[in-house]
Amino acid sequence: MGAYAELDSLIALEFRARGFSLRHNQPVRSLLFGRRTSHIRGRGLDFEELRNYVPGDDVRSIDWHVTARTQKPYVRVYSEERDRPTLVLVDQRINMFFGSSRSMKSVVAAEVAALLAWRVFSQGDRIGAYVFNDSVSEQIPMRRSRATVLRILDRVVDLNQKLHSTQTQPAAPQKLNEMLEKTARLRPRDALILIASDFDGADAKTRELLLHLSQSNDVVCCLVYDPLSLAPTIHSRFVVSNATLQIELHLEKQNVRDDLHRALEGRLNEVLSWQHELNIPVLPLSTSEDVSQQICHLLGNVEIHRRRL
Repeated sequence: MGAYAELDSLIALEFRARGFSLRHNQPVRSLLFGRRTSHIRGRGLDFEELRNYVPGDDVRSIDWHVTARTQKPYVRVYSEERDRPTLVLVDQRINMFFGSSRSMKSVVAAEVAALLAWRVFSQGDRIGAYVFNDSVSEQIPMRRSRATVLRILDRVVDLNQKLHSTQTQPAAPQKLNEMLEKTARLRPRDALILIASDFDGADAKTRELLLHLSQSNDVVCCLVYDPLSLAPTIHSRFVVSNATLQIELHLEKQNVRDDLHRALEGRLNEVLSWQHELNIPVLPLSTSEDVSQQICHLLGNVEIHRRRL
């Protein structure tokens, strides 16, 4: 099982950050479809559509072949490429230091951050991050450079490898909202904000902050979960801790398994409901499966044709 993230492994994910797109214009089947297509229209490089000519259109945009065939004037509409800054929030709190099969949730969040950062870099956009644990947070300003991606990965690995089951720093469920507030204070606009977390500590304020950010940005929640939260397995003993208290769960008892299942599944369903209630995409990512394959499946293939506006 992957207990800790390694810098070399995160760097190697550059070659697996393919098969999905984080561009403005998304495939119809994509979770990002239709949220924020390019606001700028002009004589750029990306063809969008043919439409009827209206007075005031640039005559240079008239498609004379289609006009001659239909006997009606048509113009070709293009969308200009725009810089799209991207900010990744990476959760490395003690609640993320858990995994029942392939990897810890903290490692999955690190891999998610690496894949998304490399993809944004390959698209030529600026990338930055907030990396945080229960006590500290580090900001990496948004820049368009490989050095910025490497700095993000380095800080993720540093905080990841400080996680330990015996650490004395108490859990900080409020830290998630603190990071969203810091993000809001940056006053981003037309940015892509990606959050890799299990959303421990999410409450009504979290919803309010996400809704506020999504009014002028694209927000995507990468919900990291462990399969144990969906189907607790039978073990004689199962010890959990929040770095302050420790409790032994007797999962061979049906009532204990049922209570645990209700508590964990309830939080998952609450976060998943944001997709419909807040119109914010939520990507459920399991600790038991390959992260890059999950992201490609959820975000769709980059080769799928974009919609016509």
